[in-house]
Order: sequence, then C-alpha cells, then structure tokens
Amino acid sequence: MGTERESKLNQLLSTQSHGIVLTTTWLVDQGYSLDLQQQYKRSQWFDSIGKGALIRHGDQVDYLGGLYALQAQLGATTHPAGKTALEIQGKAHYLKPSLKQVQLFGGKDENLPLWFKKHHWGVSVKAKFTSFLPPELGLVEIEHKGFKVNVSSPARAVMECLYLAPKYQPLVEVYELMEGLNNLRPVLVQKLLEQCTSIKVKRLFLYLADKVDHEWLDLVNLDKIELGSGKRAIVSNGAYVSKYQITVPKELEAAT
Repeated sequence: MGTERESKLNQLLSTQSHGIVLTTTWLVDQGYSLDLQQQYKRSQWFDSIGKGALIRHGDQVDYLGGLYALQAQLGATTHPAGKTALEIQGKAHYLKPSLKQVQLFGGKDENLPLWFKKHHWGVSVKAKFTSFLPPELGLVEIEHKGFKVNVSSPARAVMECLYLAPKYQPLVEVYELMEGLNNLRPVLVQKLLEQCTSIKVKRLFLYLADKVDHEWLDLVNLDKIELGSGKRAIVSNGAYVSKYQITVPKELEAAT
C-alpha cells in the first residue's frame, strides 16, 4: 500500500470510533473512493455487512452503531423511540426488560437502508415512519461505546408509545411508564403537545399525566393545545373519561 493511501487509512482508523458502521457513500464524500474501499476490504481492514456498509474487521457493532451511521453520515432522524428510548435512559427499570426488541421512529420520508434491514443485530428491530411529531423535536444525545446517537427524550418517548397504542403498545404499560416520569420539562412537553398532530396521542398523554397527578402538568398551558372535538374511542367496551372525551381500557381507568 502506498504511503499516501496508508496515511489515509491511518487517518480513517484514528478519527472514527470502534463499534460503528461506515457507509460507502459517506466514505466517498470523505475522499475514500470505491476502489480504495475495495482495497481496504481485500487487505482485511474492513468487512462488508451489506451493500453500502462497512465495519472494521472483526469489530462488534450493534444496532446503535448502525443508527450512528444513519444519523451522523446520512442525515437521517431515525432514532430509538418509545419504550426502547426509556429503557436506554433507565426510565423503565421497573418493567420487564425487552431490549431483545427495539423500536425505532423516523420521519415519514425516511426508510431503513437494505443493509440495516438485513443485518443480524442480535435484536428484533421494529421501525415506524411518521410525521405526527416534528422529526428532530424532543431528541436527546446519549453516549454509547465512545460515539453519540440521538434518542427520544422521555416526554417524546411516551408520546411515541401512545402513537403505537393500543394495538402495538398496552396502555396500562404506558401508564406505568408515565408514573416514573415526575420530572419532565414543562417547556418541552408544551412544544411537543402543541406540534403533535395526533389528537389521540395528545388526549391520552394529558389523561395519563393527570391520572398520575404529575406536578409539571400544572405548568402546561392547555389553551394552546388543539385537542379536537367529539368523542374518541381508543378501545371498544371500555371506560369513558368525560374530561378528555376518550374511551380507555377499563383496567386502565381502574388503575391507581
């Protein structure tokens, strides 16, 4: 390998963290041609994990290392969401761990690259692409294995849980998650509720926060939040909550 190419390789190895995916398009943008990438693979500096994605030879890369590439290299907003985001941040420790399955959310115009979908991350990955919340509002940065990824803040994560409820996320479980969120930032909650386009999510969020009697709810200005009109049946044969005009599971309304 020539001196210049060796220098470029050393620069790449020294500036990029272990545990991440490197996309071929990003590498080309950084000056590493497809031909040079092929040479690195032949020399066993890097391994392919699918078309368009490389990892260091022998490196252990999890789904967060794949998400790092989506966010930092491809400009995607896809992120760990819902219950997964709460578990990552230690906000769901009193529920049965379920990190064998992870939930991702992304903007409505995004999708997972084929290499991400086909790679065996050691977990089952579920992804939802929607615009019910602005794609970058309410995300927080966490550090993992020396690199950083964006995940949903607790307030956004609960709203994502409610977006999936009741079909894919039990409402009683979201109630249990909400119980532990006694320190949400009212300013962020306000922004999320004002910009959320799902009437179901907003009514359920306020209902659960009210039911748990969180103090931060007193600092949220409900007059600025569009809650729609008319009754909404979240489930059939449930309990009707007149304050929020929603029908919820009877076991949820009875929970204390």
